[in-house]
This record gives sequence, structure tokens and C-alpha cells, in this order.
Amino acid sequence: MLRSLYSGISGLRVHQTMMDVTGNNIANVNTTGFKGSQTVFQDTLSQMMQAAGAPQTGTPGAGGTNPAQVGLGVRLAGVQTNFGQGAAQTTGRNLDLMVQGDGFFAVQKGNEQLYTRSGAFNFDANGAMVTTDGNFVLGWNAATGNVPVPPTGAPEPIMLPGDVESFTISPDGSMVGVLADGTKRTFAQVSMANFVNPGGLEKAGGSTYRSTVNSGDATIGTAGTGGMGALQTGALEMSNVDLGQEFTNLIIAQRGFQANTKVISTSDELLNDLVNLKR
Repeated sequence: MLRSLYSGISGLRVHQTMMDVTGNNIANVNTTGFKGSQTVFQDTLSQMMQAAGAPQTGTPGAGGTNPAQVGLGVRLAGVQTNFGQGAAQTTGRNLDLMVQGDGFFAVQKGNEQLYTRSGAFNFDANGAMVTTDGNFVLGWNAATGNVPVPPTGAPEPIMLPGDVESFTISPDGSMVGVLADGTKRTFAQVSMANFVNPGGLEKAGGSTYRSTVNSGDATIGTAGTGGMGALQTGALEMSNVDLGQEFTNLIIAQRGFQANTKVISTSDELLNDLVNLKR
């Protein structure tokens, strides 16, 4: 069989994956906190037709020769996530938070700790701060008085005390409540997480990520410290998908797919001519 036939098939596969990734990016162009992805291609093994030859010294001498290799197609090297900053969408809700810079919100889903850039939060009937999916938002609570600076202990689900009538959220995630007598106290602080290699995070659905062996363990801290960005209240981070780039990628993927179908059809015609040698 012709090597070009299998090379063309491998080209179809990877360009189909490129279409899938591009289509998902476009579908999530208005998803809060979504980070776009891109495909990276890589050539596969090359078959050695002739090895390299070393130059020969002496009289008469001979020059060296380069290796002759034929490639065997293309493969998908990886799908990389772009964690660049998305645009801000002003909402005016004091429970809508946006991370300006690096870092993630830490949330709890069952017994698993996940991470998200989507800061659309609410309080449930029990006073727990939750995401739109009902995951608990993690931070530090103070039953009485104020949360210590810096906060101590492991983050836990943030709870709204019954004596707090209204509250505001500071850029460092401090939740300052106003009591019935007009006094104020910092009853909670939102925790933030960061990673040595955010690109190693695994998408877990619902605009959340989970840590992997290549992302490193989460570094937990507060907004504005340890390389983590500050929080902006009353705004949400929109998707960082560039529609112009994605439509260009659609054209590239389509043309690449078409070109590889031509390789397959041409290889088939050559095989047909070879079979027809014997009539």
C-alpha cells in the first residue's frame, strides 16, 4: 500500500480534532470564565530510506551525504488551554466576582475540591455561598469578630451569619458585613488557588477544573497575594475566545481536511492504475 494513503488518513483525523476544538471554542464564546483551547500537531515517525554518510578523508576524498527519510503522517501532540484574561462584563451584583490576573476560586463538589474562573455566586437557603451549580465556595469564616489576617486553617464553605444584614466584598476577598446596630465585621474571606502549571489542569465540566499530576498541587491564599490577582465585584469574566481567530481556524481546518482527502483520492487512483496493469 502507498504510504501517502495512510498519511492522508492521519491528516483527516487530526484536522477533524481541530474542527472539534474550534467548534467547542465558538460554542462557548459567551460562557462565563471559559478559556479557549488550541490544537498542536506533530509529525509521526519517518521511515529511513538512506542513512547519512560521513565525509571521507584522504586522496581521493568523498563528501558526506544527508539521510533520506519519508514521513508517515501527522498526529495530535496536544490540546492546550489559553488562560489569558477574558473581558469584564459589568453586572452590578455584589456576589458576582471577577479575578483580575492569575488564580482560581476554590469550590467544593461533594468530597472533591475543584477550581473555577466563573465568579457568579449566590447564597442558598442555609446561608452557604454557592456557585450556579450548587458547589460550595471555599474560604475562611469567623463565628464572631473578624477573620484573622492572614487567614489560618484550611478553607471551608463560606457561610452567611444570621446577624449580618448586608455586606460588601473587598478586592482581597474580605466579606465585610453590616450588623443590625450599624457596626461592621469581616465575617468571611474568599480563598484563591494558583498552580505552578495551570495548563496541566483537567477540565471537569461546569466551568471547573481539577488538579492533575502535571498541574502541581494548589497553592491556597488570598486575592492580591502570592501572585494571585485581585477581585473585582459586580463583574464577571467573559470567555477569552477570539471569534476572528476561531473563524480563521475553521478555514484552516477545512482546507487541511480537503487537502488530505485529495491525497487519499490520488493515492487510490494510483493503486487503481497499478491493479489495471494486469488485464
